[in-house]
Amino acid sequence: MSVISPELLTRFDVSGPRYTSYPTADRFVEAFGEADYIQVLHQRQSCRVGQQPPLSLYVHIPFCESLCYYCACNKIITQHKDRAATYLRYLTKEVILHSQHLGQGQPVSQLHLGGGTPTFMSDEELGQLMAMLRAHFTFVPGGEYSVEVDPRTVDEGRLAVLAALGFNRLSFGVQDFDPAVQKAVHRIQPTEQVFQLIEASRRLGFESVNVDLIYGLPMQTTASFDRTLEQIKRLRPDRIALYAYAHLPDRFKPQRRIHAEDLPSGSTKVAMLARALDALTEAGYVYIGMDHFALPDDPLAVAKRQGRLHRNFQGYSTQADSDLIALGVSSIGRVGATYSQNAKTMDEYVDALDQGRFPVVRGLALSRDDLIRRSVIMALMCQGHLQFESIDLAWMVDFKTSFAKELLLLEDLQAQDLVQLSETGIQVTPTGWFFVRGVAMVFDRYVQADQSRHRFSKII
Repeated sequence: MSVISPELLTRFDVSGPRYTSYPTADRFVEAFGEADYIQVLHQRQSCRVGQQPPLSLYVHIPFCESLCYYCACNKIITQHKDRAATYLRYLTKEVILHSQHLGQGQPVSQLHLGGGTPTFMSDEELGQLMAMLRAHFTFVPGGEYSVEVDPRTVDEGRLAVLAALGFNRLSFGVQDFDPAVQKAVHRIQPTEQVFQLIEASRRLGFESVNVDLIYGLPMQTTASFDRTLEQIKRLRPDRIALYAYAHLPDRFKPQRRIHAEDLPSGSTKVAMLARALDALTEAGYVYIGMDHFALPDDPLAVAKRQGRLHRNFQGYSTQADSDLIALGVSSIGRVGATYSQNAKTMDEYVDALDQGRFPVVRGLALSRDDLIRRSVIMALMCQGHLQFESIDLAWMVDFKTSFAKELLLLEDLQAQDLVQLSETGIQVTPTGWFFVRGVAMVFDRYVQADQSRHRFSKII
């Protein structure tokens, strides 16, 4: 019997935010700039030792050697490896600015290198990057230190270098094993190569290995994606991220090289998701939420069982709610009750740092209403339940009065067995967990006021 019916998946085949933040990044404003960012850094720095939130780092490496047609990331396609060395100099300038305002040696419990392709950098450059970060921050033992890896850019020797540099988690971009699909998206990587790299990662002692998959790509069929899922089950990574391809060629130029007639139909895409949910749960994976799966003994699955899940710009996390310093072009950070984003173009990013300024070009200072709603949305997204009293006490509000309209909307979801409402709280059902974004959207003031949601990906 299917984990979830195709009929229910079709009913909720609608657009919505991923809630890696609330409010979402489309609500950031240019009125928030460098001065606001410096102020919030000083507020953090002025906190007593032990009272500061944990600190995470995100470093965006934008370079890729070749273009993947499905990609919606901020990236720079180049064969000029020397650009990485120049970029590293500017990352250093940005880190020095942070040290000047935060103080030297701030403890860091989480690091993520994303892109683009972080492994575009040479081993020596990656070593310089990590040495520079360690010179300004203190990496605590037992932290999560992860890097995204394009399988086409590494071998076992390079993985050994990453392990020696202190990374303990890897994320491989696989997307699909089918040769026709790989050709259609301009990302050809032999299955054998991926298997060898995963095996090498285990020998080298990486604590967790994630594999990214995408359904809805050109030339995919239910049969071809079934074959990819069978190979993934044999590969048995610790974690799987299963994303839906969102075809938005007007917004992302690389996608214009994908022919719409080669894309699977909506019904086929829904069938792929339904079969993937069945295949992965039957293989023993725990559905973490959204598009994340993990083996039962993976820390992410343990955190879900223990009610310790958190959510940040990289998705679900085991780390406590923390401030996030974002480094590099286009990266998004969170400090205190603010979000900030760096310049999206290299010219703007470089120009700001050459002038000794933070490259922050937009962001948001959260209102009290934003903060309350963020608490509600993150409780639903991470724990799957909410006690009204916890919000009442934390924010000195009466939940039932403040959210009377939202509770009325939830009654429809209750009728569809997605949530259970009681006098004391909201519980997302096992079925509702697959549609938790839709539950969270009820409390999103901006989405409820905006009937046009085409800016977002589909919620399933």
